[in-house]
Amino acid sequence: MITMDDIVREGHPVLRQVADEVSLPPSEEEKHTLTEMLQYLINSQDEEMAEKYNLRPGVGLAAPQIGLSKRMIAVHFTDFDEQEYSMGLFNPKIMSHSVEKTYLSTGEGCLSVDRDVPGYVPRYARITVKGTDLNGNEVKLRLKGYAAIVFQHEIDHLNGIMFYDHINKEDPFNVPENAKPADREE
Repeated sequence: MITMDDIVREGHPVLRQVADEVSLPPSEEEKHTLTEMLQYLINSQDEEMAEKYNLRPGVGLAAPQIGLSKRMIAVHFTDFDEQEYSMGLFNPKIMSHSVEKTYLSTGEGCLSVDRDVPGYVPRYARITVKGTDLNGNEVKLRLKGYAAIVFQHEIDHLNGIMFYDHINKEDPFNVPENAKPADREE
């Protein structure tokens, strides 16, 4: 079982590498690892499990965060429209994105970052992601708002990008141009 002890923290070189594609079909070991990554997220959101194993709650996890430079992500969350996302993806790619941007008014956090980094993180408001799920099916997801943000955060990890790289250094709370907050949808 993956715990916080398995999660590498900022400063570790793997977090700044561009991760390698996973050869498809994935190996049993890769499938097992991705399943464990998803299980971490499920456990981390379960109060009893989180307390028992000292897990920080997370909604997404990328393989580089457990020291593995492979293009694999897991997500487990419910968006603001009560749509549930719970899956592991191999080689997720953003195929298209909107011009319009969005951000979380509370900022973003990361299991690999043990400090609070205040500021708005501009993201695309809508994206289309393609990848291969744990059952070997190619999936295509059209995502908006919070879901789009979570997927962009995790896919960034596969490209060696940390969420705070997007924050405006001079003015962290500068509202990104052409952007609406994702967490206050009218």
